[in-house]
Parts: sequence; C-alpha cells; structure tokens
Amino acid sequence: MPVIELREQGLYCPGGDFYIDPWKPVPRAVITHAHSDHARPGHGAYLCHTDSVPMLRLRLDADISIQSLAWNEPLILGGVTLTLFPAGHIIGSSQVRVSLNGEVWVASGDYKTEDDGLSGAFEVVPCHCFITESTFGLPIYRWKPQASIFADMERWIHSNRSAGLTSVLFAYSLGKAQRLIRQLGGLGIPIFVHGAVWNVQEALRAVGWDFPSVQLVTPDMPRSAYLGQIVIAPPSADDSPWLKRFLPYSLGVCSGWMQVRGNVRRRNADAGFALSDHADWAGLLTVVKATGAQRVLVTHGFQAAFSRYLTEMEGLEASEVRTAFGDEDEALAAPDAAGGAPAIDETPTTT
Repeated sequence: MPVIELREQGLYCPGGDFYIDPWKPVPRAVITHAHSDHARPGHGAYLCHTDSVPMLRLRLDADISIQSLAWNEPLILGGVTLTLFPAGHIIGSSQVRVSLNGEVWVASGDYKTEDDGLSGAFEVVPCHCFITESTFGLPIYRWKPQASIFADMERWIHSNRSAGLTSVLFAYSLGKAQRLIRQLGGLGIPIFVHGAVWNVQEALRAVGWDFPSVQLVTPDMPRSAYLGQIVIAPPSADDSPWLKRFLPYSLGVCSGWMQVRGNVRRRNADAGFALSDHADWAGLLTVVKATGAQRVLVTHGFQAAFSRYLTEMEGLEASEVRTAFGDEDEALAAPDAAGGAPAIDETPTTT
C-alpha cells in the first residue's frame, strides 16, 4: 500500500483515510495552508495547524468542522502517524509528514526557506519521498534577501512622497500583505488597505496577532487622505474604479514574477519587487537534497523542468504529479508562466 497516492480528488493517504489539500469534496481533508487553491470548501472535516484556523473560517465557513495541531504534535490516524512541520510560506503553513511502517513521506505544500518572522521558519524534514512544489523551479528565479527588497521598497516610497504620489502596492491579501504591513508600519507613514487585506488583518488581530494599525479604504474618504501615503491592495484591484481614487499614484507589484523585468512592463507597473512567499530555484534544490529523499514528486509550477533536472543532474527518482494547485500570485504572472493554474478569487467582503 503506498503511503500517499494521487486520486481524482487529490493526494490521498490510504492508511489514514485522509486527503491532503484535496481539490474536490472529501470526508477528511488535511490542509497545508489557507490559500484558496489548497483550502477548498465542501469537505466534511478539516485538519490544519492552529494558526490556519481563523483563516479557514474566514475564507470558507465559520461553522466548518476543524481539528488543529501544533507543529511537531503527532496524531495517529488509522495505521499512520501524521505530524505537521513549519513550511514558512504564510501564517500557519505546514508540511505534512506521514509515517507508515517505517516509511516516511512529506507533502510540503507551498514553502519558502527565508524566515519572514511571521510564518514560522521552514524546517527540513528527513523522508523517503518528498512532494515539492516548483512554482519558481527555473534557475532564473533567485531572490535577493528580503531586507534588501524592503530597503528598495522604502526608498521607492520616500521618492513617491517627495513627488507628491501615493504608493500603491499590490500584494496577495493573505501572506505578503501581512509582511508589508509588519515592515512598512515602522516608517511612520499611514497605511490604507483594500477590504480583502482588512478582513485578513482583523481576523488575525482577533486571535492575538500584533500588527501595526492600518486604515480601511472607504467610499467616503476624500482623495486628499491618501496623497503621499501607502495603499496595499490585492492584484484583483488592478484596473478597477476602486484604484482610480488614489490618483496620482505610483504602482508597485510585489511578486516573485517580478524577477523577470518584462513582467513589470506587462503589468504597467512603475516598480516591481520580487518578494515571494515561495522558495526560489536555489531554495528548492537545497530543500530537496537536505531531506535525503531518493524519490521526489514535483507538483505545480515548472514541474517538468524541475523534475527533469532532479533526475538528470541530481540522480534522484523524480517525476511530475499533475494537481489542481495553482499559485496565489498567478494574476501577477507573465502570460506563459502560470501554467494554466486556476484564477484565485480575492473579492473583498468590505469595500
């Protein structure tokens, strides 16, 4: 019996009778993190890390059945032992370690290797088989240290203020937006946010997360209130009437896809900041090798290229696994970079 296998509904563990991030409704779902391509509605019961609970209730349904675990807290399900470990992707994001008769598989979900101070530092989990994403699985994607990226961003903001422009930053509402708020809150410049960002901020603050104060953009605010300030919004706000209220503004896009200079131009952005919640090429390779896994299953992203490299250059038994996972930055990607991943809905409940 395989530890994990691919079924129509998603990644299935027969020994424990549960699915990991299933894309079709199932009786029991283990969720790596609360992004909507991994956490979908309609499951009978959910299991996730404790920090993911408020996000699942916000995005799916407040009344869903959820069991939560701390990291490194083992749970016996059927004949397997399930344990969650930090993935470093967003708040609550976890790798799922499944052990059966001495064989260990790890489904990593999405992950990044640089500690952002919010998501929990990524932890390498030794295993026999490692299931990895490959969102940025090409050598062109190599991130600068986040401190350097934030320094560039702050210089851009100060330059905009000197020119009388509002600094509008596109960042996904769950993940990068919290990183921006935590970092830019120290500048002493008012931060205004889109409803989708506000909803996440308030849900996290309600359970004890400490973030700098932000202001919700409301229809009755005068345009003068935003001038020279900072606005954080999801990419769904692009080219919308909502965005026009901030004129004159300078637009900055926060996404790993901005590593490719042409993507900044395609987005009609004034600045691109390659700030990602995913591992870059070097990070992916480092993690795969550090797990000691001889078998690697590569999911969403550049899985064909990355799995081929692992096989031919690293001597591993690597293969592609076709899933329905996308990338939460897909709306920011180059036309040929998203691999046909499903679009992500970021419609706010408050405008």
